Amino acid sequence: MPPRDPSAYLSDILEAAAAIQEATGAIDEATYTSTRLIRSAVEREFTIIGEALRVIAQRDPELFAAIPEGRQIIDFRNLLTHEYIKVSDRVVWGAIQADLPELVKHCSQLLDRLSQSP
Repeated sequence: MPPRDPSAYLSDILEAAAAIQEATGAIDEATYTSTRLIRSAVEREFTIIGEALRVIAQRDPELFAAIPEGRQIIDFRNLLTHEYIKVSDRVVWGAIQADLPELVKHCSQLLDRLSQSP
């Protein structure tokens, strides 16, 4: 199977971000913290985002450099995957509220730019 195009990974990121926003859009932090199923789903979607960014970093460093929060999110993915006991629900909630919208903005812009280039 040939390698996927970088735009496919950007689409994966945007789909995962949309799933996080859908899962958390109508709840508050207390509900998030007390609902394991939602926390699990959100953490899984962040793992997908981090893995997609890791692949972009390896295959297209220039594209990865255009995502300012990329390295931080890969590190976050590693924490979720390998050091789950250290995961703070408050930190995840903060990432949803503050970091995710910026990531969506950057990835949407990059995906638009890639789709317009020959």
